[in-house]
Amino acid sequence: MAESNNEHMHPSFSGVIRQRETIKAKLSGIKNKIGVYSAKGGVGKTTVSVNLAVTLAKMGYSVGLLDADIDCPNVPMFMGMEERMDISHFPLKPLEKHGIKVASTAMIVDDAKKPIIWRGALIAKMLGDFFENTDWGTLDYLIIDLPPGTSDSPLSIMQLLDMKGFVLVTTPSKIAAVNSIRSGLMAKRLGKAVLGVVENMSEENSGENAEYVSKTLDTEVLGRIKFNRNIASLEDRGLIPVLEDAEVLKEFESIVKRIS
Repeated sequence: MAESNNEHMHPSFSGVIRQRETIKAKLSGIKNKIGVYSAKGGVGKTTVSVNLAVTLAKMGYSVGLLDADIDCPNVPMFMGMEERMDISHFPLKPLEKHGIKVASTAMIVDDAKKPIIWRGALIAKMLGDFFENTDWGTLDYLIIDLPPGTSDSPLSIMQLLDMKGFVLVTTPSKIAAVNSIRSGLMAKRLGKAVLGVVENMSEENSGENAEYVSKTLDTEVLGRIKFNRNIASLEDRGLIPVLEDAEVLKEFESIVKRIS
């Protein structure tokens, strides 16, 4: 009897393939998975993730929002959520707000303000639980807020999930553009689509670096979120900018129409 191809693979590769197939089956009710990503921190990935998710929900789609920044989770704070998920049994149940299913380690730990000091293996295990042991149900979109960098968590997501693609977040600064290119090249190397670039904190006459990122990665600029002090003020109070500011909503609606 002929042996299967998996029997000739290194055990680590074979394990990834098996886990990928398991996750694919578990998440079969989700039509589109979109990662929001940049190798640089502080560019506004969570702002973009939260407002994309809420805008999609306002447009009538069923939406989930996963905070994949396992050791530095901020999504619940941005969503104005203080409730805790029930972890006494599996599958885990995301909590809902504004019609969006949300899951984050900040909803699991006893005190979300304390540092989550976990080694890589535990971070990978928690990420796996959000994929394999969480009841997301049927969704049109799952928005995944990735951590910065190009190591374990982004790598696991790119290896394990069948993604529609990634939205890269940058700012007008050159260093942000360089790191966005690194993010996009990582995604492309792993066979994932780059849906486009969002320039956050955009200023008048900025955009040159966003165009540079898009041309380098052979993609498009999805939109520009103007620098607006009201956004940070609303987020600090747990309010969603697209629900409070018509101009911000218009900017995100334009982005959503390009990726939906």
